[in-house]
Formats: sequence, C-alpha cells, structure tokens
Amino acid sequence: MVLNRKLYPLVLIDIALFTIEDDALKVLLVKRAQEPEVGQWALPGGILKPEIDQSLEGAARRVLRDKVTVDIAHLKEVQTFSGPDRDPRGWSVAVLFYALLPRDQIDALVRSKVEAVQWFDATKPGHRLAFDHQHQLGSALRVLKEKVNAHALPLHLMPPLFTLTALQRTCEAILGRPLDKGVFRRKLSDSPDLVETGEYVRGPQRPAQLFKARDGFRF
Repeated sequence: MVLNRKLYPLVLIDIALFTIEDDALKVLLVKRAQEPEVGQWALPGGILKPEIDQSLEGAARRVLRDKVTVDIAHLKEVQTFSGPDRDPRGWSVAVLFYALLPRDQIDALVRSKVEAVQWFDATKPGHRLAFDHQHQLGSALRVLKEKVNAHALPLHLMPPLFTLTALQRTCEAILGRPLDKGVFRRKLSDSPDLVETGEYVRGPQRPAQLFKARDGFRF
C-alpha cells in the first residue's frame, strides 16, 4: 500500500554544538548553501532519514559527523519545536540536541553542504539565524546553564588534563558571571568526577595540579 506522504511532517534534527575558546562560550554555526534560507547562518542540522537512522540521537550523530571529525562524547536532547510556519517547506518537527566539544578539538571541522562553518559567541552570535534557530539556541543555553548552576561539571568541554582554575573559567563562561574561588573549590572537594593525576603545570605563582575526568563520566 502506498502511503500519502502529505500525512507526515518534515522531521529535522538540529544541534547546538558548544565549545570554550579564549574563556568564552562559543556555538558552531553554518552558513546555508541551499534553499530555504540560503546564505543565512543556522545551527547544524539535517533531515531525519528513516532508512539509515535508527534513532533521533543516531540521526544527530550522523549530522555532526558531517561537520566535525571527532566523536562527540556528550549529546543530549533538549526540546522539540513544531508547527506549520517554522519552515517554508511545510509543517515540520525539529528535535534539538546540544553537544559539547573539548577546547583542544575545536579545529576538527569539515565542511559539508554549507558555505562556511564558524564559531560565534553563544549568547550574541551577531547574525539573524535561519528558521527558529535563535529560539532553539536560547533553549539550549538555558538547559546548559541550569545544569552548571546545579553544580554539574562540564568536563566534556575540558581537554584531557586541566587545572581547577581552567574548570572554573569554563563554568564562568557558561554562566556569564564570576564565581567565588573558595566556594567553587569547596564544592569540588567531594566530587567523584575529578581525578587527581599527580602532575603539575607551571602557574603564575606556583605549580597548579592537573586533573582529569573519571572514566565513564557523563555530564
């Protein structure tokens, strides 16, 4: 039996991919090379392909593989956006994920079906985003900030070895405000997610201890 395709909405996957660069939270945007919204900046995304995608997360990882050459450790579904007017191609459903890319891997990009790929300030991209992607970006930022406010450690944004000062600056970049060093260190003292390496790096006053995330850590 042939089904009427009009009964089914367009299903899209969009990803807010975050990293830290120069102590600032950045988001990856792509400049669209095809209609609709050609020439506009947008979150990386793609259409669900039921013949190859086994799940929504699988579709999101496939889309990301077209944009970055490294495996994304943390990928989380945020929210679903839907309606007849959000995409000129017709009634659509967009499932938004956010992903975290370590700062030492921000250059691992490839370009696929886009005019340009660039990191922008996550809170003020400086461009009108295609479709409803400004709203989507705001939702992803809200969820990310809520997790860090609840004392979850964004270790997926860190390089393999890092100092507590670097971790604090990452949290500050996400929250958009400074944190008290003493309070921050006390909250870390009982964290099972931080592992002392016994290694040190030269600091401005004295050597700083290096840490790593525990094996199997999930943000």
